[in-house]
Amino acid sequence: GRTMPRYLTVIDSTWNVSQAFAFMSDFSNAARWDPGVLAAQRLDAGEVKVGSCFDLTVAFAGRKMTLRYAVRSLKAPHQVVFAASTGLLESVDTLTFEALGDACRMTYDADLRFKGIAAVANPLLALSFRRIGDRARDSLRSVLTSAQ
Repeated sequence: GRTMPRYLTVIDSTWNVSQAFAFMSDFSNAARWDPGVLAAQRLDAGEVKVGSCFDLTVAFAGRKMTLRYAVRSLKAPHQVVFAASTGLLESVDTLTFEALGDACRMTYDADLRFKGIAAVANPLLALSFRRIGDRARDSLRSVLTSAQ
């Protein structure tokens, strides 16, 4: 079986597809919807594009850790892929948006791989590293169904 942590969630938003895409593709907004993100900052300006970078500070195993996410691919307004890589882990988050009339459905697929010595303790790390977890999903759903 696959022991690597993967988190897949589908959220129906009241926002239209371009609003949801614009908000989610700017990963500096992560601090607004993910309780596990302490701070998030964008490192470039202008429209989000392939190569745009974001620093996310997360609480992990009792300490703070900053992950640098870069936009790996972007097909506005339907898909954006973020990737972060450190000595310990690689995280790839794929967000897909589908129009439902004036609203939309977002699929969030977070795939996490631990590297090196961290891979040995993977199941344990998986429990403590749930950046996209149920709390984030619930919080994100309330944001994406609030007045825009």
